[in-house]
Amino acid sequence: MPICSLADMTDRVPVVDLFSGPGGLAEGFASFKDPRGRPRFNVVLSVEMEPTAHRTLLLRGFLRKFPSGFPAEYYDFLNGHVSREPEWASRYPSEWQEACDETQRLTLGTSDANTFLRQRIAKIRALHGGRTVLLGGPPCQSYSVAGRARNAGNTLYDPANDKRQSLYLEYAKVLRQLQPAVAVMENVRGMLSARHGGRPIFSDVMDSLANAGGTDRYRLHSLAAPHAGRSWKDGLSPRDFLVRAEEHGIPQRRHRVFVVCIRRDIAATLRSDHMPTLDQDESTASVHDIIGAMPKLRSRLSWDDDDGSWQQALKKAHALALRHMPSMASETEQKFRLALDRALASTSGAALPYREVQGDTGFPDTCPSALRDWIIDPNLARLPNNETRGHIDEDLARYLYAAVYAFASGRSPRARDFPRELAARHRSWNTGNFADRFRVQLPDQPSTTITSHISKDGHYFIHPDPAQSRSLTVREAARLQTFPDNYFFHGSRTQQYVQVGNAVPPYLARQIAREVNVVLDHRDSTVDQDLAGLSENTVRPPGIEPIPVPLVSTGGS
Repeated sequence: MPICSLADMTDRVPVVDLFSGPGGLAEGFASFKDPRGRPRFNVVLSVEMEPTAHRTLLLRGFLRKFPSGFPAEYYDFLNGHVSREPEWASRYPSEWQEACDETQRLTLGTSDANTFLRQRIAKIRALHGGRTVLLGGPPCQSYSVAGRARNAGNTLYDPANDKRQSLYLEYAKVLRQLQPAVAVMENVRGMLSARHGGRPIFSDVMDSLANAGGTDRYRLHSLAAPHAGRSWKDGLSPRDFLVRAEEHGIPQRRHRVFVVCIRRDIAATLRSDHMPTLDQDESTASVHDIIGAMPKLRSRLSWDDDDGSWQQALKKAHALALRHMPSMASETEQKFRLALDRALASTSGAALPYREVQGDTGFPDTCPSALRDWIIDPNLARLPNNETRGHIDEDLARYLYAAVYAFASGRSPRARDFPRELAARHRSWNTGNFADRFRVQLPDQPSTTITSHISKDGHYFIHPDPAQSRSLTVREAARLQTFPDNYFFHGSRTQQYVQVGNAVPPYLARQIAREVNVVLDHRDSTVDQDLAGLSENTVRPPGIEPIPVPLVSTGGS
């Protein structure tokens, strides 16, 4: 077969995405464009095991088949002009089939998944050689600090038999088979301190990645300042791989491990300015910047969704908070009373809606323009996945009190700051173990980490507006995670929360894609030089392995 031309070499780079969830990492890469405005990456395979996350992933993969704009029927669905999602397979059969082929529901580590991946990856390598990218974040429940705390209280839990602790080996297996130019692995910060069989897990993970396909086959680089671009072999500590999302324009304090693996033959040719580096963003985005102009919604009541019932419940909550107002400085007390009065005013007249608000999808003027342009979609007349959950009366009162307290004092209240009459009936309430069980997201700061725990009860994710007295909606959480507003999440509301909480922020992923692109641009130019040199029988320098060159397909897939 003939070697492909340079024009072929500069086509979109194929991406394989494992443990995809709803597709946050892939979305960032798929949306990245070169200086000419052309998409640089092409997702050719995504793998997810959870059914509803897979449905979300499949829909997004399908929509990417329309580079000039999503189908009009999709906006009809999001804007509520039709009651049901269209049957895409019948309307757009070729695009839907392509998306189904790309997006696989598989459980990595099973024999079926191993057989499928071995065959599919062989085809990808035959078509593209080593000019590919691998993404993925192996499930993290057994690594996370919260997960380890839950497991410690479970006498039946045996960490040696928890297969989730070794799912990173499935990622390393695909890395070995695919041999991509670059791979990016993401995980929770708990991986840095987790142990398995008495050994630090992180060291085992790094060994598996570095030696995937041969001894020291990959150089493992940090993205995090001030260590960005440096390799694991340079003596970095595990914590040096921790990326703080709020330092990169994400409206959320999300600290996650990112490891960039660059194949040795490419890494050996890189100058320092080619090394992947996430620059800090001086324009910090806050909770208000992202959700401050979203539609005002009332909380729902678990026992009765009637508007009048909600108004009566909020009036009772107002009276309770006013009667048990804590002792505070005069200025703080004035703010406390002001916030309470504003909340009470929302009970007069028609009650706030709890969903389906038309024509209000904007952002405050304070939102950084690049982030706003990334999230907003002018074709939307309303925001999807934006319905409030139900709360019991007692929690509604606590939410009101907590939001008012945060407005007045500038901080979310701890358990000791609640009056006895509003204390939750939890054995741990006064122990200090869950002192921030009811936590308000402060409007002038990035949010706390959006996690899958938001699916449980919402207590850790209270909206800052006292008049709304509720937890965040799925769409509000998705905005804090920087998902575009046109990103639709399938499943029940609980399942949607889990998907959002487990995802990589796509806006951060796009910045990582930019850094990977620098490496690939250098790789492509190096291959071009090598091809010219090969035509002149140039001898390759010793110690540099040949870069796999993609071959032109002769048909068949």
